[in-house]
Amino acid sequence: MSVIDLSKLPFPENDLKSFLDQVCEANELDYAAYAGINPIAQTVHGFVNYPDEWQTLYVDQGFQNRDPALLAASRSIAPVDWQRLRGEQSFKSIFRAAHDFGISEQGMTIPVRGPYGDMGMFSVTRDCPDEEWRLLKRKVLGELQTAAVHLHDHVISSQALTRVLHHPALSKREIEILQWIAAGKTQQDVADILTISNRTVEVHLRSGRSKLGALTTSQAVGRAIGLGLIHPL
Repeated sequence: MSVIDLSKLPFPENDLKSFLDQVCEANELDYAAYAGINPIAQTVHGFVNYPDEWQTLYVDQGFQNRDPALLAASRSIAPVDWQRLRGEQSFKSIFRAAHDFGISEQGMTIPVRGPYGDMGMFSVTRDCPDEEWRLLKRKVLGELQTAAVHLHDHVISSQALTRVLHHPALSKREIEILQWIAAGKTQQDVADILTISNRTVEVHLRSGRSKLGALTTSQAVGRAIGLGLIHPL
């Protein structure tokens, strides 16, 4: 399957590689990469901030067709920590090659599914011991999930065919609850503010996640902000 390098295409008022660089700097990461599948256009597209030589080798060797991180993430609804893939021969062979370019096997891939059947995978790496990685991952996972949604939605909305599809229709209550979550409130906080039960908040959040095609509440908030349904605070 061929790869379309989005960094070579015009995205008005946006530098995709700079966005990855900013995410890495803000979250103490070495590299980041995005790969997406659009079932409408039947295309695979991506961009990375890896060294150019590694990008060339990765595509020339067809690693995108057997990269276990991408394969596992495409079947998952949760982030895939690469530690669980270390026993697979394909993982070992790809990261033996990656090591020559200063790329660590420590990392994870966050899957994102959109409301139109589209999907994306956001991968990050950090060269560090396992325990340091465990602590860092706990610290930055929420921010990375939001970044993954923002990135994927921007890419998909930039494609002509998906541009014409309608935004999800959230109820007034769903928008209200997502806005409070975006403001940093917990589910119980929202329940107290709106004088409703915690379970009612969860029902509305579950419905909102479903309508937005989000796997987590963090992703739902990120997508709702990106669509202009709520506002960042």
